[in-house]
Amino acid sequence: MPEIAMKVFRGDSSGGEFVDYTVEVDEGQVVLDVIHTIQATQANDLAVRWNCKAGKCGSCSAEVNGLPKLMCMTRVNSFQPGEPITVAPIKTFPLIKDLVTDVSFNYAVAKEIPAFKPRVPEPDGRYRMMQEDTERGQEFRKCIECFLCQNVCHVIRDHPDNKGDFYGPRFFVRLAELEMHPLDTEDRTELIRKAAGIGMCNITKCCTEVCPEDIHITDNAIIPLKERVADRFYDPVRRIFRQLRKD
Repeated sequence: MPEIAMKVFRGDSSGGEFVDYTVEVDEGQVVLDVIHTIQATQANDLAVRWNCKAGKCGSCSAEVNGLPKLMCMTRVNSFQPGEPITVAPIKTFPLIKDLVTDVSFNYAVAKEIPAFKPRVPEPDGRYRMMQEDTERGQEFRKCIECFLCQNVCHVIRDHPDNKGDFYGPRFFVRLAELEMHPLDTEDRTELIRKAAGIGMCNITKCCTEVCPEDIHITDNAIIPLKERVADRFYDPVRRIFRQLRKD
């Protein structure tokens, strides 16, 4: 079996460093397989988060050779022979140990978003929707909450103090899913403008580029939400209309 060189970050919130490992690999293995081999044979205390190993749970997010990826979907043979593979934790969230970070910020944000609130059903007790309306939001439901988009978003990665005022791309996807649902009646526009801080996003599309589910986060979620906020709060014609109604 061929051997590969691995550089894996080891440490905790107080500091750490990359440790070199040489590992035998089998054909078809992914980076997560190699991490498990290291854990089983050379470093039993190596901390790593994973679950499904099928690219659907989002647990094994890491930075592989500096690029945000799911370790279970990154094949070893995609790297050049002899090229060391560097594995580091995602950087936007506080480090717990080794490759495990504290992503609880995301769950706290999720609690702030008002839940789906359906309209009253039709007289026969049924809800009816156009197929094209259901398809519009279907893309957003593919999110596996790997938080790679959150990790690369420079608004919170480069400026951690923004976390209290900016939800991040994963939750703009969630908000878009709710706002575009044809049966939803909850008004979240003020929340999107203020608490979610959508105005802080300057649509660099870095979040879209790293999404393992190929969700068009910027074009299909963030920009439409920005347009809704602009229509509600910054459209001069609508502002005049609102003023006239008050008078």
